[in-house]
Amino acid sequence: MTGAAIESGGKRVADDLQFSWELMGTGGATYRIADGASEHRAHVGHCTDALADLLYAVTGLYGNSSGERVSFDLEPREMRWLLRHQGADVAITVFEFPDGATSWGSPDEREGALSWSSTQPRSALSHAVAEAAASVLRKHGEAGYLEKWVRYPFPVAALQDLRRLHRRGDDCGHEQCRDSPEH
Repeated sequence: MTGAAIESGGKRVADDLQFSWELMGTGGATYRIADGASEHRAHVGHCTDALADLLYAVTGLYGNSSGERVSFDLEPREMRWLLRHQGADVAITVFEFPDGATSWGSPDEREGALSWSSTQPRSALSHAVAEAAASVLRKHGEAGYLEKWVRYPFPVAALQDLRRLHRRGDDCGHEQCRDSPEH
């Protein structure tokens, strides 16, 4: 990770935001988000439709809301992401709560411990999350995802919605976004 930007077809592409989502056996996933300065990892339990929730939260950044919120069940902890618009950027703030059974729906900043934060272009966040989800689908397929995630199928519609909005609403410099037939 360098924190620099590269030129691609005359467009600036942020290269310091990285996101991954890796399925772990049967029973969850590990995500990793990092910028040029720091990183955050967590193991997410399979009790919720976590990947779909994340995709829909990022998709919500293309609407009129001032921000989105998504919670991950870390059994027993809760990890909560707040995604707030700051112009063309998104402030990503991640809070950890010790007991998801009691924290669900509680105030973010007052009761959660700050785990990670970064401000990134919406296009970089959307691209990174969509690519991580697409990587999971390529690696496992829909049947393999369901076999590992158990309770919920792969969120195909959520990924398609995010990709469509990202390609239409962002000036993404990544080649696969510019050359897409959906663009």
